[in-house]
Amino acid sequence: MTKTASPTLNSPQPKDWILGISAYVPGKASSADGRPLIKLSANENPLGTGDSARAAFDAASVDLTTYPDPGATRLREAIGAKHGLDPARIIYGTGSDELLHLAASAYAGPGDEVLYVRYGFSVYDIAARRVGATPVVAPDQDYATDVDALLAAVTDRTRVVFLANPNNPTGTMTSAAEIARLHAGLRSDILLVLDQAYAEYLEPEEDDGGLALARVAGNVFVTRTFSKIHGLAAERIGWGYAAQPVIDVLHRIRAPFNVTTAGQAAAAAAIADDAWIDASRAHNTRWREWLAAEMTALSNHGLRVVPSKANFLLILFEGTLTAEEALNGLMAEGYATRWLPGQGLSNGLRITIGTEDQTRDVARIVRSLVEAA
Repeated sequence: MTKTASPTLNSPQPKDWILGISAYVPGKASSADGRPLIKLSANENPLGTGDSARAAFDAASVDLTTYPDPGATRLREAIGAKHGLDPARIIYGTGSDELLHLAASAYAGPGDEVLYVRYGFSVYDIAARRVGATPVVAPDQDYATDVDALLAAVTDRTRVVFLANPNNPTGTMTSAAEIARLHAGLRSDILLVLDQAYAEYLEPEEDDGGLALARVAGNVFVTRTFSKIHGLAAERIGWGYAAQPVIDVLHRIRAPFNVTTAGQAAAAAAIADDAWIDASRAHNTRWREWLAAEMTALSNHGLRVVPSKANFLLILFEGTLTAEEALNGLMAEGYATRWLPGQGLSNGLRITIGTEDQTRDVARIVRSLVEAA
C-alpha cells in the first residue's frame, strides 16, 4: 500500500513571520446555525448608501469590458475639491486596508519595528508581520491612546507608527494638540500613519489636524475610507494623502486598477453629497449618545461605556453578565455584534450604531440580559 506524501513536507514553506500572523476575522453576519443576523458588527452605515452615489454606481456599471481609469482621476479630483487637497498627492486603494499595508511594505521590513497603541486596529499587526517587521504595542491610557507611552516605545528601529483616530475598536479620540505633540516627538524617518476611517463622524471642531499636518510634513500619511459614513463598503474604496515623495513610493507597489469603474464613480458622487454625510452624522451622534446613556444607566450592574466619537460603542461587562453571554443573548434575538477576545477585550462588546429601531431593541435586550443575570 502506497502512503500519501505529507502535503506539508512537499509544499513550499512560507516565511517564518507569515506563520506568526493571525488572520483578520471580519464581523459576523450570521449565527452559528446559519441564521442571518442584523449586522451590528462591522460599523457599516445603517442608513445605507446615498441616492447620488447609488445612481452614479448604476450608471457606471454599464461598462464591464474595459479596465478602470488607472489613475482614478475623477475620484482624486473630487476628494481634492472636498478637502482642499492637491489631487496629485492623493492615493487610492482597495479600502484603506490596502493603504495601511502599502505603508508598512514601503517603509518597514525585517529588523524594523512598527508601533501602535494597545487596542489598535488589528490590521496593524498583520501589516507589520506581513513584511517581516516586529510589531510593538504601546500601553493604552484607560482604553485611549497614550502619546507619552507611544513616544517612550520608539527605538532606533521604529519605522512606522499607526494610530487610528477615532480609534477602532474603542472609539476613543486623540486631540489635535496630542497628534501634533506625537508628530513633533518622532524622527523624520518614521512614517506617522493617521488612520481616519471614522473622521466624517466628527464635528468640524473635533478635527485632529491630520490632513493639515500632512500638507506640510514629509512623514505623515492620512488614510480614509468610503466604507463607513459613505455606505460603500461593498466596493472597498479607500484613499490617502501625504507628501509627494511618500505618495510616489506607495504608487510603486499599489495594485494596478485597484478601484473599479463603478466604485470610482460612486465614491466621487458620495464625497460631494454633503446632505447625506450630514444626515448620517446627525443620526449617528443622536443614537450613539442615546445608547451610551442607556448602557451607562446599567453601571450599577457592572456595565461601562468607553467614550466614543465613532459609529459604535465599546461596552465593557465588568459585573455578573459577561460580554460573551451578552454576545450570545443578542445573537439569539437576531443581532450580530463584535466580541474581541483576540485583541485582549474579552470583557467588551463593540456594537455598531444601527437604525433607531435596532438601537432601541439592542438596549432592551441588554437590559433584560443584565436583569436576568
